[in-house]
Amino acid sequence: MAQAYPDRIEVRGRDLTGDLMGRLTFTEYFHLLLTGEEPTDEQRYFLDLLLVAIAEHGMMPTNVAARMTLAADPGSLQGAVAAGILGAGPVVLGTSEECARLLASDREPPEIAREIHEAGGKVPGFGHPVHNSADPRAERILELADAHGVSGAHVARARQLRDAVAEAWGKPLTMNVSMPIAAVMLDLGFPSSAVKAVPILARTAGLLAHLAEEQEHPVGLQLAKAAEEAVDYEP
Repeated sequence: MAQAYPDRIEVRGRDLTGDLMGRLTFTEYFHLLLTGEEPTDEQRYFLDLLLVAIAEHGMMPTNVAARMTLAADPGSLQGAVAAGILGAGPVVLGTSEECARLLASDREPPEIAREIHEAGGKVPGFGHPVHNSADPRAERILELADAHGVSGAHVARARQLRDAVAEAWGKPLTMNVSMPIAAVMLDLGFPSSAVKAVPILARTAGLLAHLAEEQEHPVGLQLAKAAEEAVDYEP
């Protein structure tokens, strides 16, 4: 991917200082690193949009873990960031990857929804603890995808899944931000393997902001104390 020479550095076959620095934004450079190609205008626009949409989530488990880790070891900023990123699983942060798998499946949405419902499971990309009727981030992503003419087969399939889930559950379930992230990325030509990279990069920025705040106004030990007081010990 990169090679250093005495007089230059090449990244993805391009001269880092003579070509990339000063020309590409970080988002464009991230796309180049991830895919080997510079993004189209629409790919850059939506990559920016998705990164902004999910960078900050408040006191979610990833941020709490990072803050508590920094409280335990104030000199280990990198360890605190790592602690937060380690929570990027199918419940928090990693759901878009699961959504991409559903959208890439050959199975029909009603069949998928019915099978998951009968098994007592949860459909990735549906449900939210706060946004009961609609996730405003998800709706905005879909709105802009339609407006920019990038909504394709995967966005259509996401909407079909929303209808199928509502039928299987007997009521509408909120399509959360994870499903449109996966759908728009796939419709823009991103490989499915790249879908999880976007929330991880976005959350890294959010974690760094939380940790900067933690250094100025520490609450990590308070969070640990609150957790201990909130849970009764059961021998």
